[in-house]
Amino acid sequence: MSRRVLVVANDHVGSRMAGPGIRSWHFADELARRFDVTLVVPYETDLASDDFAIRVENPSATREMIALARGFDVVVAQRLTVPAMRALAGADVRMIYDLYAPVTIENLAFDTLEERSRPGELHYRLNALEQTVALATGSAFVCASEKQRDLWLGALLAFGRIDHATYGRDASLRSLIDVVPFGLDPEPPVRSRPVLRGVVPGIGEEDKVLLWGGGVWNWFDPLTVIHAVDRVRRDRDDVRLYFLGTQHPNPQIAEMKMTSRAVALADELGLRDRHVFFNFGWVPYEQLGAYLLEADLGVAAHFDDLETRFAFRTRLVDCIWAGLPIVTTRGDALSELVEARGLGRGVDAGDVDGYAAALEELLAEPKLREQLAPAFAEMRAELAWPRAVGPLARLVTGTDEVAAAATGSALARWALTRLEYAVRNRGPAGAARRALQVVLPRRRPPLG
Repeated sequence: MSRRVLVVANDHVGSRMAGPGIRSWHFADELARRFDVTLVVPYETDLASDDFAIRVENPSATREMIALARGFDVVVAQRLTVPAMRALAGADVRMIYDLYAPVTIENLAFDTLEERSRPGELHYRLNALEQTVALATGSAFVCASEKQRDLWLGALLAFGRIDHATYGRDASLRSLIDVVPFGLDPEPPVRSRPVLRGVVPGIGEEDKVLLWGGGVWNWFDPLTVIHAVDRVRRDRDDVRLYFLGTQHPNPQIAEMKMTSRAVALADELGLRDRHVFFNFGWVPYEQLGAYLLEADLGVAAHFDDLETRFAFRTRLVDCIWAGLPIVTTRGDALSELVEARGLGRGVDAGDVDGYAAALEELLAEPKLREQLAPAFAEMRAELAWPRAVGPLARLVTGTDEVAAAATGSALARWALTRLEYAVRNRGPAGAARRALQVVLPRRRPPLG
């Protein structure tokens, strides 16, 4: 009998979605080739599949998720609530947690531009406790790179999850945690209608387009790229930088401070709508290929910090999919691949002169994409979703019983922290109303 697998998406899944939603969708799609799969999404979606069921359910609804998960053999999720993870650790359900986005590290980077507050600190603690309990109770784990795997192996060792029995079953520990990179479609995108040149006012047919392929989050450094464009445009007036999206498709995520700083810098330098362009929205997923194919270079930049060290930049995966040469700052796993495989240029963090020089060098080569096409084709095959999800499929079929570490104190800390967080955000009355909503039973839609 085929194993019943529940894939839980913690972010929006739809025609407009960011990395977490895309990853959950492809997990469900690939696993459905071998297993009976249901995908849980947190919001209504405009996507449908003939290969797996889709159900709308709040991943933070503890009782509902426990009841739902117990009807499956395997659950794949980035995280659930602490009580849900504890309850399911003692159930006959194999729990596989996806650690590809180190949440606590990402939150540290996000908070650098935000005003420090008690609710913000509580939010960080809640995320840290969820991560702690996931590591303590999960049956197995996946992450996006070998560098990330080293991080999580250290954490699992510290939590006492690696012992003689675990090592004896599998000295490589691949049956405990393996690498599932962010993948891509095996087939490259196909040219369709124009989306930039001659469409966006200010971008002409002969202009050179630099594509910032994703959101402008706090942990990115668009300012270095904008300054570099300001240098380059003095020698060649045809350079155009286009930011693909600024409004996250998840309605719960507000515009980030770095977005407004990037817009302000473009205004200050007199570049906005002349050499620097912002899409104040989000490009539908099925239209992404058209933008990548029309661009001349993909650009990304980040800081020399902890977040960068363990990041896996999905926007660079998009460039690989489309065979788009890349200029990016060094420090993360994919920037190392860009330089090692000759897919573009790496630049030191914050190095405006170096970034400008890399742009000028690559823009001066008229047949760059054709020259790099074989290297991109090789990388595309390595990162194709069917191949990428292979280790996860093997973990789904695993049977080793993993004893959960003690998490009672973590549950108590989580409950007290969440109570204070609710009171500070909603007030005592609002927190009480929210508690009643959680306690009172709700009707669940049927599977299918």
